[in-house]
Amino acid sequence: MIKIANLLFGFFLLLLSACAEREPAYPLLDGGELRFSELQGKVIFINYWAEWCKPCRKEMPELNDFQKEMNGQARVLAVNFDGIQGEQLAQQSKAMGIEFSVLTEDPRSQFDVMPSGVLPETLVVDPQGRFRKVLLGPQTVATLQQVVASLTGETDNQLESGPSN
Repeated sequence: MIKIANLLFGFFLLLLSACAEREPAYPLLDGGELRFSELQGKVIFINYWAEWCKPCRKEMPELNDFQKEMNGQARVLAVNFDGIQGEQLAQQSKAMGIEFSVLTEDPRSQFDVMPSGVLPETLVVDPQGRFRKVLLGPQTVATLQQVVASLTGETDNQLESGPSN
């Protein structure tokens, strides 16, 4: 009788785990995938861009520089506003000079944020994985560093010299 009860309990736990809500994995243009839980502890910037958007073109070198400088504390992700896919997305990403990860699916619904309709648009997610705000218009290394500082409590000098030990 005890064995049957243990089997039923084990089956019940297995059934519950199969029904549990799983975190979505977002495909990357380079073939990998990303879960936001993997970025826990970093400030995440999800940047929406389009090839036809002149301010997006102006902003992209700043985002590239910021990603290189802040790799340990922040992560920049790109999402094409027009929803293009495949080879067209690869070509446009290259033409825009994007040097950081490009998502092929829009994660906006995970954070329950409506599109603003303005480009460039950047969603900010704090180190605990919570959506914090939308940045509209082109960003610079300095403006993004200020956001990181406000969410992590570090000063601009600490951010520029890298993480403290």
